[in-house]
Amino acid sequence: MHNRNLFRIFGDLAHDFGQPAMVWQVATLIGALLLAWMVARAVRTRLDAYRANRRPALGVDAMTLNKLLFPLLGWVFVALARLALDNAMRTPLLDLALVPLFGIALIYAMLYLVRRVFGSSGHVHGLLWLFERVVSIAVWIAMALKVAGIEDDILGWMASVRFNVATAHLTLLSLSTGLLWVMVTLVVALAAATALEDRLMRATTLDANLRVVLARVGRALLILAALLVSLSLVGIDVTVLGVFGGALGVGLGFGLQKIASNYVSGFIILLDRSLRLGDMISVGGLQGIVTQIRTRYTVVRGLDGIETLIPNEKLVADVVQNHSSYLTRGYAKLAVQAAYDSDVELALRLLVEATRGVERVLQEPAPASYLVGFGADGLNLEVGFWIEEAATGTAAVRSRVNRRIWSLFSEHGIAIPFTQREVRIVGDVAPLSVSLSGVGRQRAAPSEVDTSDAATDEATNAAARG
Repeated sequence: MHNRNLFRIFGDLAHDFGQPAMVWQVATLIGALLLAWMVARAVRTRLDAYRANRRPALGVDAMTLNKLLFPLLGWVFVALARLALDNAMRTPLLDLALVPLFGIALIYAMLYLVRRVFGSSGHVHGLLWLFERVVSIAVWIAMALKVAGIEDDILGWMASVRFNVATAHLTLLSLSTGLLWVMVTLVVALAAATALEDRLMRATTLDANLRVVLARVGRALLILAALLVSLSLVGIDVTVLGVFGGALGVGLGFGLQKIASNYVSGFIILLDRSLRLGDMISVGGLQGIVTQIRTRYTVVRGLDGIETLIPNEKLVADVVQNHSSYLTRGYAKLAVQAAYDSDVELALRLLVEATRGVERVLQEPAPASYLVGFGADGLNLEVGFWIEEAATGTAAVRSRVNRRIWSLFSEHGIAIPFTQREVRIVGDVAPLSVSLSGVGRQRAAPSEVDTSDAATDEATNAAARG
């Protein structure tokens, strides 16, 4: 522990206290920090205007980015000032100020990158909070070690702790450095992938499915490149990954064939553009709107609002009906009956009138009504019309048209018949007794008993005559 940086810095500060060199350092530090604050404020104003006008929701913690600007710019300006004064005088105050400025800037930079990557995932909020605490504590400890001047001693002790993993000889320092490089490269790669995805999703000249494919392929390539770079920096021979890749291929071929099939099917769906976000589809008895096309599954929101995860393999292998591939409108028919004594022409005109003024019912092509047949209880009528954006549902439109038909028919005296049936009991039955006030009992045993209103009246009259 021969290098006590803390004692040296504070010794230099005490030596320069009250000297012109200290005045120059204080003035330089205040000027650099003031300049950094002004520049950071101007940059924050520009960023806030950019978010408000073009991208109100960036999906990252904008406050973290704003907090990063001042310590980062302060560190840059103080470092430049120290470099300018280094040949003229000692700068212990500037040396001391550089450590917390760099450490705080590093903390906010790591938090910004992590929130940029995982900020939109609500299920990792707890892990994100834990990661932020660990990073903050680690950086503050590193700053304390740097100021105290014992970082070299700590690194030397970590390098002395040796252990073997299979045939590899590792030290605590190499293992920690490797894990740090892997974490940093992965976070940077994921942040770059998120930025690439945001950029692709804003490109209106590209097809929606093509944007999704490019974003996912780009993310996979960036992660692969980050792993290869980090392993190379650690000193691991990447050629040994060929054996692992072969084993992985065998595992995918046997144990994970369903998962692999779903992944391949997902890319097929995105590339051939057979399904798009917002399409109304029917598959396996389920009808709904495609809300997400993931790599392994597709999310379909049913008309009842319930979301269903459908494996992509099913969408490729089964028959899928796409209700919104070409037309956004749909044709609907409503059947109704009118009594035989009704004015047929008036009823047909009222059916067409019932569709006018109803939201989402198109008047071009014009609605039409028809006399389609003669039923047992009345005239079978039908009205057909086109509905705008039929993929969003037609039940509400049908209900409004039916209510208008009922109202118009009632206003114009057109009756909608209901089923009436006569029940006749044929064969040997028990005698029918009819009791009337003031009249004795009359027993009758007909071979056919009619329970309709007319038969009952006839039986009553017979009993009265008896």
